[in-house]
Amino acid sequence: MKQGFIKVAAVTPHIQVADITYNRDAICRGIEEAAGAGAKIIVFPELCLTGYTCGDLFTQDILLKKSREALGYIAQKTEGVKSLIFVGMPLEVEGGLYNVAAALNDGTILGFTTKTFLPNYGEFYEMRQFCPGPKQARKIHYEGKEILFGPQILYQAEQMEELIVAAEICEDVWSPIPPSIRAAREGAVILANCSASDETIGKDRYREELIKGQSARLISGYVYANAGEGESTTDVVFGGHNIIAENGTILAEAERFVNGMTLSEIDISRLLGERRRNTTFQAAKEKRLPKVWFSVDVEETSLTRRFPSAPFVPHSDAEKEKRCEEILMIQAMGLKKRLVHTHSRTAVVGISGGLDSTLALLVTAKAFDMAGVERKNIIAVTMPCFGTTDRTYQNACKMAEKLGASLREVPIQDSVRTHFRDIGHDENSHDVTYENAQARERTQVLMDIANQEMGMVIGTGDMSELALGWATYNGDHMSMYGVNASVPKTLVRHLVRYYADTCGDKMLKEVLHDVLDTPVSPELLPPENGKIAQKTEDLVGPYELHDFYLYYMLRFGFEPSKIYRLAKEAFDGVYDTEVILKWLRTFYRRFFSQQFKRSCLPDGPKIGTVALSPRGDWRMPSDACAAVWMEDLEKIEG
Repeated sequence: MKQGFIKVAAVTPHIQVADITYNRDAICRGIEEAAGAGAKIIVFPELCLTGYTCGDLFTQDILLKKSREALGYIAQKTEGVKSLIFVGMPLEVEGGLYNVAAALNDGTILGFTTKTFLPNYGEFYEMRQFCPGPKQARKIHYEGKEILFGPQILYQAEQMEELIVAAEICEDVWSPIPPSIRAAREGAVILANCSASDETIGKDRYREELIKGQSARLISGYVYANAGEGESTTDVVFGGHNIIAENGTILAEAERFVNGMTLSEIDISRLLGERRRNTTFQAAKEKRLPKVWFSVDVEETSLTRRFPSAPFVPHSDAEKEKRCEEILMIQAMGLKKRLVHTHSRTAVVGISGGLDSTLALLVTAKAFDMAGVERKNIIAVTMPCFGTTDRTYQNACKMAEKLGASLREVPIQDSVRTHFRDIGHDENSHDVTYENAQARERTQVLMDIANQEMGMVIGTGDMSELALGWATYNGDHMSMYGVNASVPKTLVRHLVRYYADTCGDKMLKEVLHDVLDTPVSPELLPPENGKIAQKTEDLVGPYELHDFYLYYMLRFGFEPSKIYRLAKEAFDGVYDTEVILKWLRTFYRRFFSQQFKRSCLPDGPKIGTVALSPRGDWRMPSDACAAVWMEDLEKIEG
C-alpha cells in the first residue's frame, strides 16, 4: 500500500446452486487465498453465497435464513484479515428481498450495498424475486447491530484515508446513470462490482469496453468479479470473466470459463493525481453519502503488474505503426499551417546527420507535400565544424538529395575561430564556450538564410533534450517552429524507422537506417580517429531512462522514490540499481535547473499527453527549488 499501490482481487469460486454451506466454505477459501496474496480489496460475484441462478428458491425462508448464518460464519473467519471483502447475497429487510453486496472487514459486517437497477428483460427476471434498493442508504437492525443498508456506501481506510471504496452490482454499471458516478464524485477511488453477467457471442468484448470506459470516465480503479462455473446452465452459461481496470486500462483479466482469482495492483496515487489535474472531474460540493471506516495493514505491496520501459512507445507493432503515422501527421499539419499563415516561401532546416534533424527534415517534406509546395523550397543546410564526422556529413547530404530538398553547405570553422579571437577564447580549450559558440553560430546562419529566402527556421530539438536542458540557449534551443518539441527521444527513433520502412525508396531507407545506427552526439568536440568522440548518453545518461522518469513525473506527478521503484521493475536486468539512481538524480537536478530554457520555447505542436510547452502543459517558475525532490532521493539506498 506504500506509494499508493493497492493489491486487489476478483475471486470466482466454484459454487453449487442453493448449497450454502458448500458456497460458504468456497468463499472462505477464496478469502484466505486472496488475503494470503496480499489483496486488500477482495470482490466476489453477485449472489455467490446462494448462487445467482436460484430462481424462485430465493423466496424460501430456509435459503434466506441459512444465508444470514453463513455470512456470520464468513465474517468470523475474517477476524484478523485486514482486507475489505465484498460478498454477494440475498437479504430480507422489512419484508422486502434485496440483492446486496455485504462488506466484511476484520471479523465485522460493515454494510450492505443494494442493487439499484434490476434487469427484467431477455433472460433476466430479477424483479420477480427482488426489490430495487432504496434511494438512499439508512441503518437497519441486523443481528443486534445497526448496519448501513442501501446504495453508494463509502468505505474508507482508517490507516490510509485516501483509500475510499464503493460497490455496485452487475446491471448497475450497464445502466445510463450508474451509482458509481455519485460515489466517485464523493471520493471513491476504487469501485467494486459483484456481477453475474452471462456469456453470449461477443458480450465479453462489450463487457471489457464497459468496464474500461467506466474506470476512465470516473478516473478510478474498477474490480469486476463475475459469476462462473457452478451456476445453473438451464438457460445460460456464466464464464467467470473477471476484470481489473485502472483509468481506462485493463490491468488483469480472467480467462473465460475458468474459475479462479484475478489479481493486480491499482495505483490510487496515480488516480488521485489524475483527478487533481483534470478540472472537468467534478467532485460533489456536498458530501452526502454515508461512510464506514475499515482497517487495513499499511505495507509495501508486492507488484504483479508490469511497467513498460518505454512508456511513450506502444507495445504492438500494429499500434506502433498507427501511432507513428498519426504523430507525423500532427507534426506536418502544424508546420503546414504555420508556413501558410506566415506566407513563408521556404523552410530552412539545419541537418547534422543525427536523429532529431533527420525527423525535422522528414516532417518538413511531408508538410510541403500536404501544402502542394515543391520540396526544392526546403533549404537543408549542413554546417560542418570541428566535430563533424564524414559519416554524419555524408548521411545529411544524401538525405537532402533523396528527399528533393535544396542542399546548402556552410562551413563555420572560420566564423567560429574569428569569434574566438573576438572574445579572447583559446581554441584549444574545449569547454562549454567552445561547444556553445558552434551551436549559436549555426543558429545565426539558419536565421539569416531564412531572412534571405523569406523562409522559416524549423526547430529540431526534441522533448527529452528540453527536459534535461541539453540544448544551447539561443542556439539549437531557438527556431521559428519546433516540430519535435513534444516528441521524446525514444519515440524519435521509432518515427524515423517507420518513415524509412514505409518510404518506398531503397537508398533513402539505407541512409535513414544508418542514421539510426549512429551514436547520439552534438558533434561539438573534434573526432577521434575519424569517429564521434562525444556521445550524449555518456554525459547525461541513457535517454530511455530519462524518458521513463519524465513520463511518470509529468504525467502522474509521482515522487522520485516511487519512480525509482518502478524503474527498477521496468529495467530489471538492463541497468543495476546504482545506475538507475545515479541518472534519476541527474534528471531531477537538470530538470529543475534548466527550466529557464523551457520558459521561452518557440511554438510547436503537442503530440501526446506529456508536453513541456510553457503556454500549455508545463508552467513552472524558472527559479523553483529542487530540494524536496532531492531529499526524497537521498533517502533511497541504491
